[in-house]
Amino acid sequence: MDLAAPLSSTWHAHLALGFQRREAATILARREHVGPLRVQKALYPEGEAVCHAIVLHPPSGIVGGDELEIDVTVGPRAHALLTTPGAGKWYRSAGAWASQRLGFAVEAQGVLEWLPQETIVFNAARAAMRSSVDLADDARFIGMEVLCLGRRASGERFTEGAVRLDTQVRRAGRPVWLERGLLEGGCGLLDAAAGLAGFSVSGTFLAVAPGIETGLLAACRDIPVQEAGARHGITALPDMLVARYLGHSSEAARQWFVALWQTLRPALIGREAQLPRIWNT
Repeated sequence: MDLAAPLSSTWHAHLALGFQRREAATILARREHVGPLRVQKALYPEGEAVCHAIVLHPPSGIVGGDELEIDVTVGPRAHALLTTPGAGKWYRSAGAWASQRLGFAVEAQGVLEWLPQETIVFNAARAAMRSSVDLADDARFIGMEVLCLGRRASGERFTEGAVRLDTQVRRAGRPVWLERGLLEGGCGLLDAAAGLAGFSVSGTFLAVAPGIETGLLAACRDIPVQEAGARHGITALPDMLVARYLGHSSEAARQWFVALWQTLRPALIGREAQLPRIWNT
């Protein structure tokens, strides 16, 4: 059997989570799922104020025709951190598109951290990824995404298929970040200097919070990357920092993003970074 193309029927799955502040604790007040998307239980490795949750997709891979939807609401003054137990895998398709939609809403003084492990898009996959973040005026969000095109360690390049990307961040209904892209397998953009410049791994890190101090930008720019030849950069926008990574190592990309998170979290959220335990398993 070709493990890169598992025999599977398609899945239409939906997960809805709601986090609320109850006195000093953040609780997982709403947990609804249809199909193979779920969280097992709320975790509190850094105390009751911050609720950690691990988003599970038991089939372990996404195939053509799959439709996954994750909706998360963080109530006033609540704080949630979401991650995944392993890399997300998008398998090659015979023609049908697979899709994933993330819808995040963070209410007044709430905090959401979205820290998934990397996403691997196999050659000939057809993947549509859409993320929407709606923040109250004083809400905070930190999120990262590491995208691997093809399986470089296996000698696979992304020569067929396509990836659609759509990311939107709004504060009090006003757009502060809108990004759309289409990466087609084998297209010139993958090798162009204005595109991915021949790199197979790309990543984006977003930190959105009111009143980001200018010194944080310099502190983040001082953080080195561990991959020789990789390209990286950080830009300051109003109440927002955006970091980009281009390289061939998803591990190095994640290490750099985690280092940024460890630097920014105490300043923007008032808490030292606590690594999710699942990352050590």
